[in-house]
Amino acid sequence: MPRSDSIPPALLAALHRIEPHAQFFQSSTSSSVQSSSTNKTYFAKLGSATSSDVEQYHGEAESLRAMYAASPGICPRVFESSVDPASNRPVFISEYKNIDPLNEESTLALAAALAEMHTNGKSPTGQYGFAVPTYCGQTRMSNGWSQTWAEAYDKMIGDLLHTLKLTGRFDGICALGEEVRARVIPRLLGPLSIEPVLLHGDLWRGNAGTETDSGNPVIFDPSSYYGHNEADLSIARIFGGFSTSFFTAYHEHIPPSEPTMEYDQRSALYELFHYLNHTALFGHSYESSVRQKMTLLLRYVTDNKQMSIL
Repeated sequence: MPRSDSIPPALLAALHRIEPHAQFFQSSTSSSVQSSSTNKTYFAKLGSATSSDVEQYHGEAESLRAMYAASPGICPRVFESSVDPASNRPVFISEYKNIDPLNEESTLALAAALAEMHTNGKSPTGQYGFAVPTYCGQTRMSNGWSQTWAEAYDKMIGDLLHTLKLTGRFDGICALGEEVRARVIPRLLGPLSIEPVLLHGDLWRGNAGTETDSGNPVIFDPSSYYGHNEADLSIARIFGGFSTSFFTAYHEHIPPSEPTMEYDQRSALYELFHYLNHTALFGHSYESSVRQKMTLLLRYVTDNKQMSIL
C-alpha cells in the first residue's frame, strides 16, 4: 500500500508547495513516483548534500524548463527545483510521464517537435553555451558563454581532453585531439553562418520515448546548451534507437546547414564529443572509435583545406 510517511520530509514539503491542501502517497513500485489526493502524479527525487548533486539537479531543471518553453510537451514540466534548507539536499519535482519505447509514429512526431524546439529555443544572450553547468551522464559540462560556435565547441572538446589527460592513460588520443582542436574545429565550424539554438545535448534512445496515455514523444535527462542544431542529432546516430526516417523527417523541417557537402564531416565531429565522453566515463572500449574519428577528420581537412559557403 502507498504510504505518505515514507516520503522524505524535504520532498513532502516541496510537494505541499505545489498542492498546499493535498495529501501525498508514495508509489508502491517506485520511490520517485508520488501521487496526490487530487489524482495528480509527480516524479520527485532528492539528491545528496554535495555540490555536484546540487549543481546537477539545477542544470537538469534549467535544461527542461528551457526545452518546455521552446516546445511545450516535448519534455516533462518542472514544478520545483530547490535546495532543502534543513538538509542542504537538492529537490527536483516534475510531472510524471509513463513512457514506452519510441514507435514509428512517435519517432516522426519527435522529429517535428525537436525541430520546433530548435526553431523556438533562441539563446537569451545571442551567444553559444548555457548559463549554468549541466551534466552529460556523469560528466560535468562547465558551459558559460562563447561568442562563436567554434569557440564553444572547442571548449567542450577541450574539457573532455583535459579529463582524459588527468587519467594518464590516453596520451595518444589526447595528442590527436589537440590537433582536431587546432585544425578541424576552425576549418569545419568557423565558416558556418548559424544561430545558437537550444539543444537537448544527450539525445540517445535511452532519453526518449512515447508517452503511454497520449502517444506523444517525450525526451528527458537533458544536458542542454545553445549550439548548432545538427549537433543534437549526433548521439542518436552512433548509439541507434532512431530510424532513418527520424533524420529524414527532421531535415524536412530544418534542412542541413551550408555547406551541405560537409554535413557528414560535421556529423563526425559532433559524434566525436560523445565518443570522447564515453571514453571518459567507461574507458578504453571507446578509444578505437575516437582514434578513427579523429584520423578521418584530420585527413579530410588536410585534403580539403578551404571551403567557401555558396
